[in-house]
Amino acid sequence: MTGLDEAKNFYKIVGQNIKKYRDLRNYSLQVLAEKIGITKKTVQRYEHGEHKIDMDRLKELADALEVTVNQLTEGAYTYLGEPAESENVSLPIVGKISCGSGRVAYESIEGYESTPRSWINGGEYFYLRAKGDSMNGARIYEGDLLLIRKQEEVEDGEIAAVLIDDEAVLKKVYKQNGTLVLQSANTNYPPIICGSGEANIRIIGKLKKVVINF
Repeated sequence: MTGLDEAKNFYKIVGQNIKKYRDLRNYSLQVLAEKIGITKKTVQRYEHGEHKIDMDRLKELADALEVTVNQLTEGAYTYLGEPAESENVSLPIVGKISCGSGRVAYESIEGYESTPRSWINGGEYFYLRAKGDSMNGARIYEGDLLLIRKQEEVEDGEIAAVLIDDEAVLKKVYKQNGTLVLQSANTNYPPIICGSGEANIRIIGKLKKVVINF
């Protein structure tokens, strides 16, 4: 691979990271462009890896997306002969989720959590923060960080993040004759029984790991 090819691949990866965090923030191209005083077309070219980005502009993009420069260059330096990607990745801690446009959008990101790569295996991941005591029986307590793999299907009895009227809740999921049953791990809470195809209820991810905060 020539030096020119390496540089193109570097900016291509950076562009993919810009788009990833723009989508996580639910920003349009126009919104991000206005935040740093450039055109929508320029942002699009950055995302496609068509434009070189100097360090000052990269810092502006990182600030606008509320991430670090390292997050925008994650995985890109391997094309410049620098050390391989780190053992950790930064994943968003999501405070509010919506599906108003037909796709899951992260409307409020509380911060980012450094996460071992060994915990993730393909797909898209994010964190939720446990609320209440409905899952205490599964040793999930208020304030714990919940690592979620984004997916719309889970097996019977698996714990999933379920969106109900834009509120993400954690429940054991069962499917019975076209009916979705959401079961808490606390006997004080009755199951939530949903008819198939209810528009305001949607499985958004599978629980992969609980990070306990002492």
